[in-house]
Amino acid sequence: MITMKKLFTAVVLISAASSNAFAAADSYAIDNSHTFPRFSYSHLGYSIQLSRFNKTTGKVLFDKAAKTGQVDITIETTSVDTGSALFNEHIQAEDFLNTAKFPTATFKSTKVIFTGDKPSEIQGNLTLKGVTKPVTLTVTSFQAMPHPIAKKDAIGANAFTTIKRTEFGMGKYAPNVSDEVRIDIAIEAFKE
Repeated sequence: MITMKKLFTAVVLISAASSNAFAAADSYAIDNSHTFPRFSYSHLGYSIQLSRFNKTTGKVLFDKAAKTGQVDITIETTSVDTGSALFNEHIQAEDFLNTAKFPTATFKSTKVIFTGDKPSEIQGNLTLKGVTKPVTLTVTSFQAMPHPIAKKDAIGANAFTTIKRTEFGMGKYAPNVSDEVRIDIAIEAFKE
């Protein structure tokens, strides 16, 4: 027979174990000065155009021992930088990013897959222009070590995915301007 005392003790032990597992993950804050999501696409078959976003915030949870992680990133779509002020306005218009209505895009991980002691794939949900779709980021490099200048623990990574812009309500000029858009992100973050 389970007494109230035994039940209470079991609940406390389970809660403590759960919080200890979560507490083991280190939290890292995105360094906006070294984190840049970029996107590239074929422009009428003439060239591959490359643009970026200049303002990104978020957090990364990383537990090397447990081989777990979590990523939560917010991109200010109004910070798009195409290299041309005129084109920045064009891409922020309703047919594309519609930044007046959707000033941010987000990526929230649902699963981080490790190869050895490093993440190799991050599955999650990308929300862009109010539409949420599952995407998988392929991690091409990852580093976790003390930052030699800032003198605190830091992580950094490069990852990419490919989306179809028509699936996010941005299909103007497709397929002449390619529907497929590659998104690359260079990220650095400091331990909190």
